[in-house]
Amino acid sequence: MKRIIISVLVLFTGLSAVMAQTPEVFVTGGQNHVQGIAYDSAMDRMYLSFTTSFLVTDMQGNVIASIDRIQGHLGAMTFNQADRKVYASLECKDDVIGQGLSDFAKGRSMFYIAIIDVDKVTEKGMDSEDNEAFRIVCVKEATRDYHVTGFGVDGREYEHLYGCSGIDGVTIAPKLGKKGGKEYLYVAYGIYGDVLRDDNDYQVLLRYDMKELNKYAGTVKFGGFYDKGPKKPLDKTFIFTGNTNWGVQNLAYDKASGKMIMAVYKGKKERFANYPMYMFDISRKPAKRQLEGVGYDASKHPVIGSSSEPVQGVGFKYGATGMCPLGNGLFYFSENGKDSETGLQYSRVRLYRWTGDPAKPFEKY
Repeated sequence: MKRIIISVLVLFTGLSAVMAQTPEVFVTGGQNHVQGIAYDSAMDRMYLSFTTSFLVTDMQGNVIASIDRIQGHLGAMTFNQADRKVYASLECKDDVIGQGLSDFAKGRSMFYIAIIDVDKVTEKGMDSEDNEAFRIVCVKEATRDYHVTGFGVDGREYEHLYGCSGIDGVTIAPKLGKKGGKEYLYVAYGIYGDVLRDDNDYQVLLRYDMKELNKYAGTVKFGGFYDKGPKKPLDKTFIFTGNTNWGVQNLAYDKASGKMIMAVYKGKKERFANYPMYMFDISRKPAKRQLEGVGYDASKHPVIGSSSEPVQGVGFKYGATGMCPLGNGLFYFSENGKDSETGLQYSRVRLYRWTGDPAKPFEKY
């Protein structure tokens, strides 16, 4: 595993309604690109995932601490101020994404929520193994759907139910269909973008109680699997967007607008508009009905959207490698890239403002 080399440059902007000063953070990592970001307003810190590293930076551009040896693919993340923990997706799987990251998997892929106690991440270069700061809990529902096969409406047998490639986007939000109340952790499936199947046009959101997840969580043992976790999610909701490539990369709930926002890599099925971002109102109540194009599942599920009326898509190109609502209509978005001279991948975490205009939902602050 290649060691991540870090350099950070901070570019200051003006005053904001949320913080006394709102910097833009420029982080150069290594060969693995940025997967997710989260902001800690109480400590004025930024948390970032660079696939195999978890970084803690202050807003003056200093790397305060890091966990550098992570077994698997650390993905999107969200920060819960109430328990001061980052919740991030973690995939240990034997496919193209897992190559070089979790070679021990050998066909026995498994998916986790990593629960990172940020106040225990106190040094640079910490290890994820046997570390109480980095615990994991198995997402059994996604693991099962990944390994099961089913026959489609065309009579073909498909691997991976609903196109499940694992998990990625995570966020904290109220129960779908409600404007407020108790908050839960939502976990979104990664979805294979195969254009020749019809069962992969939904985004799949699992809802969990965070206290329950913490009861199951345990530490990492390298070279092995940890299989403890809730048997089932509280619910499993299907959001019709049409085709995407790898499903929801980052998921975010914005209290100010009441929107659940899904950043994706654009799909390729010609019958869909194939947007890079989709969103819907958190207060929109799912309807119980059968899934379209899913021949192996005749059950009724909570569903939002349909082939005739997909959820709203917008053309905003950022968010797939990290997005973080700050309140008062402000967001941090990761603008990732690769330095042509050094070959190092980077993330420019830039401040944007919500406009409310579907044609241009965000503008630079």
